[in-house]
Amino acid sequence: MKKCLRDEIPMAKILFINPVVREEDVPRHVPYGIALLAAIARDAGHLVQVYDANAWRMGEDILRQVLEADNWDVIALGGITTAYGSAKSIIGTARETCPEAVIVLGGGLLTSMPRDMMAWLPAVDVGVIGEAFITWPEILEMVDAGDRDWSQIPGTISRKDNGALIMSAQRELLNDLDSLPYPAWDFFPLEEVYFKNSEVLFSEEGMLAQRRIDINASYGCSLVCKFCFHLGIAGDMRYEEDSDGVVNPRFDVPGNHTRTTRYHSPEYIVKMAKYAKDTFNVDYIGFLDENLMTMDQYSGRTWLNEICRLWHENGLAPKPEFDSDGRMTGWTGMYWSGTSHATLCTKEVLKTMREAGCSHLVYGYESFAPHVLKTIGKGASRKTNIRSFFWTLEAGIRPVPNQIMGFPNDDFESLRMSMEAWKELGIVVKPHFATPYPGSEWFAVFRKSIEEQYDGDLEKFILEVGDATSISAVISQNFNAVELIGLRDMMVNGEHRLIDEYEKVWRRNHGIADGEPSTLVAGSRK
Repeated sequence: MKKCLRDEIPMAKILFINPVVREEDVPRHVPYGIALLAAIARDAGHLVQVYDANAWRMGEDILRQVLEADNWDVIALGGITTAYGSAKSIIGTARETCPEAVIVLGGGLLTSMPRDMMAWLPAVDVGVIGEAFITWPEILEMVDAGDRDWSQIPGTISRKDNGALIMSAQRELLNDLDSLPYPAWDFFPLEEVYFKNSEVLFSEEGMLAQRRIDINASYGCSLVCKFCFHLGIAGDMRYEEDSDGVVNPRFDVPGNHTRTTRYHSPEYIVKMAKYAKDTFNVDYIGFLDENLMTMDQYSGRTWLNEICRLWHENGLAPKPEFDSDGRMTGWTGMYWSGTSHATLCTKEVLKTMREAGCSHLVYGYESFAPHVLKTIGKGASRKTNIRSFFWTLEAGIRPVPNQIMGFPNDDFESLRMSMEAWKELGIVVKPHFATPYPGSEWFAVFRKSIEEQYDGDLEKFILEVGDATSISAVISQNFNAVELIGLRDMMVNGEHRLIDEYEKVWRRNHGIADGEPSTLVAGSRK
């Protein structure tokens, strides 16, 4: 470990590794969490390097060269659950190559199931549960001091000398988000990889983007969607002791969620966007936020209006350029996009957003069937879904509908309702499959069923789970995996006749007479 010549303060040599994720697609997003933690470590005086395995995708030989390039004090990884397979491989190679380094694992990958992850990944020295902004510097301070009693640091899971896992006290969330530095984007291959994959195929402006970068303006969400990750950043994680005396992060009792919604000030957001523009000549910003409209609602409908006002004031509002045939060829300023919510958006804010350069908004409509929507926890209805679609179009913003099928009480009626809504909207949506991701309420509810589907080996599910475009564990109470795949194809192709024919077969197989609800879920229509 090197020391600063001026004050003789030890400086840890830190290697961040971003695991591979979504191998079926090109790398499109700089890992925001790692970029923030890299900035925090650098600002504290540590020696930081990043190997973005997801960006480079060069295999184990190059990974070994990176690991052998220096005497790393800390090797840190994080990510989402779908990066588990890559993370597991990287951690094994890291321990073999750098036996003395402290290996730290964090992110949703670890937070969603800390004891399982530490059991499956014995080479990990310390896991960061929940938000790492305060925990991470404290880990580095302990490394500098030569101490290894991680249990002293809140928000961690580590091992006793006998190998038993020990979970420290719960870490509180950071309230002042504006105290965070800007992400260390310069550590990542922007020119070589990310800017080359800037296009966002949801709007004309997104398709023409040449130098896109993503920012996160908020943490948390007011909604309690049962399929969504709820731990670590939304305020509803609690440490509870189970019947065996084991402490784990758990949810509030369903229906009694607590929500902590935090967001950067509009001034911070726009200054960060302008920094990205001035430093990297960025032409497009993607907001990674779970739901922009939540923050706007919590602010009393001032947050997005102020962001848009400052976007204009700082010269960021885009001005399109056209060729002689009237086709857009580029623009000055920066277009941007993000997520919205059917019930929380308003005509007025959508119009204001468009005037400031918003090109598209992703809407999680999930379903158009009332009996399904009411079980999800999102607070939307068929009416608000359809209304928000046309409001967004009228504002000049492209609405991007996202749907899911295979919810616990999805049935033939709900599938037909979605097809009817598509006709009304003039679109066709290829639904994702309802996937019980760790950290979601439905993972906790259906965990036993998930394990049964993978012969009692939960790690097999974690290794297989992807981005919900392909099927993994099934939580539908009416359809199996084969049926869901086939029914989705029929829906997308508008095959009403084939769906009708298969329903007859399904009813016969399950002993359900014509005229009765096509469901095996008791009370699902109440």
